[in-house]
Amino acid sequence: MNHNPQSSEGRHDDDAALSDFLASLMDYTPTIPDELVEHYLAKSGFQCPDVRLTRLVAVATQKFVAEVAGDALQHCKARQATIPKDKRDKQQKDKRLVLTMEDLSKALREYGVNLRHQEYFADSPSTGMDPASRDE
Repeated sequence: MNHNPQSSEGRHDDDAALSDFLASLMDYTPTIPDELVEHYLAKSGFQCPDVRLTRLVAVATQKFVAEVAGDALQHCKARQATIPKDKRDKQQKDKRLVLTMEDLSKALREYGVNLRHQEYFADSPSTGMDPASRDE
C-alpha cells in the first residue's frame, strides 16, 4: 500500500473543516424550519435524530430554491425583452416583473424537474383584475 503523508493531512483538514461546518449548523437558523424538513424527510422514509443533518438538508434546499428562483427571474426578463416595443412602453410604467408558470417550468427543466400545470391556471398578469382596468 502506498501511504502518502500529504493525502492523510489533506483528509484530516477535510475532516476538521467538515466537523467545524457541522458544528456551525447548531447555531444557524435556516429559512426552512426544521419541523418542515423533518416532515418531508420522514415522509420519504428517512429519520435521523441529528439536528445538524436536518439543517444541512434545509441549507441545501434553500440553495436549490434560490437558484431556481434566480433562473426563473432570468427567464422572466428574457420573455419580457421579447415583447413588442409598443406593449413594452406601456409596461415600463409598471416596472413590476410578473413570474409565470412558464418561467418557473423552464427554470426547473434545467435541473431535470418537469413541471406540468393544468390549463386553467392563470398565466396572465391581468388575471384577477377588474375587467375595466385590463389593457389587453
